[in-house]
Amino acid sequence: MEGNVPLMRSINKYLLFLAVLSALLLCSSCGGRKMLSFDHPYDDYYEKNHRNETEQTGMAEDLAVISKEDQTDPDYQSEDYADLLINDDKKEVITSYHCFDKLYPASITKVMTALLTMEYIESGKGSWDDEITLDHNVILNDAQAVASTLSSGDTVKVSEVFHTLLIKSANDCAVILAEYVSGSEEKFVQKMNRKAKKLGATHTHFMNTNGLHDDDHYTTAYDLYLIFREAAKRSVFVDTVSMQDYTMVYTNSRGTNVSEYMESTNHYLLNEYPVPEGVTMFGGKTGTTSLAKSCLILMTENKAGNRFFSIVLGAPNKEELYQSMTALLEKIPN
Repeated sequence: MEGNVPLMRSINKYLLFLAVLSALLLCSSCGGRKMLSFDHPYDDYYEKNHRNETEQTGMAEDLAVISKEDQTDPDYQSEDYADLLINDDKKEVITSYHCFDKLYPASITKVMTALLTMEYIESGKGSWDDEITLDHNVILNDAQAVASTLSSGDTVKVSEVFHTLLIKSANDCAVILAEYVSGSEEKFVQKMNRKAKKLGATHTHFMNTNGLHDDDHYTTAYDLYLIFREAAKRSVFVDTVSMQDYTMVYTNSRGTNVSEYMESTNHYLLNEYPVPEGVTMFGGKTGTTSLAKSCLILMTENKAGNRFFSIVLGAPNKEELYQSMTALLEKIPN
């Protein structure tokens, strides 16, 4: 055997190469639900690590916690990638469907952008009345991406950009706010990822501030609950996402005042889809890309005053998105 040591080492290296190659091929071929691959099961990680972290900081007792067994209701069927309904006051999970799947969040990403902007203002480093003069045009890597009418040389208040970010879902406004807070979008994205981990959104990874598609830009329905819940602690956020419409006012490079009217992307607020009886709509955030499909997160309240968060990710189209969300809202007890 001692004389065959070099041969055995060569065989072992070859077997190791085959094992790594097989693992890479497996990770690159997600079928069925088109989920992103995990380095390890999210629920196992959450149970072993995140639970300990949140207990140390006092977070766990303040959150609706979903166990490995409850991440998907076996009696619930959906054409969506993921659905989630939580009674936040009672810390009760009413419906959970693939809530730990890694998925693309599209423009729901902007909730984190808004959250960090609000924290920056709260810290005293900035003000809603600060004026931003754009020194360049924001270039978006998607020809279909929604953008505001702002361009290089225009001057606009932070509050105006913030409202346009959440109401029109303008992708350029996410970049403008990131540069205002951090100097560059890249530095701001680093803050986004640090904040996600701090909130316990441990299977979220951001690559940009607006949610335009990137293969390495992902989250889960449960992580979005954690992020949106934190943002919704601020009245300025809730007030903004509750607006049916808004008019952004700014000064262009020639010194002329410009008004840009916009309507909410939340079609419940536009009365295009009825809100179930007994449910009060506070608002939320939409998201749509060709790969993320149609997504929506909402905050609502029942007659008893309990607050609910509902999430639909990956609905096939807008019509089915609102059908799915309405079905969740109908599960809210009065």
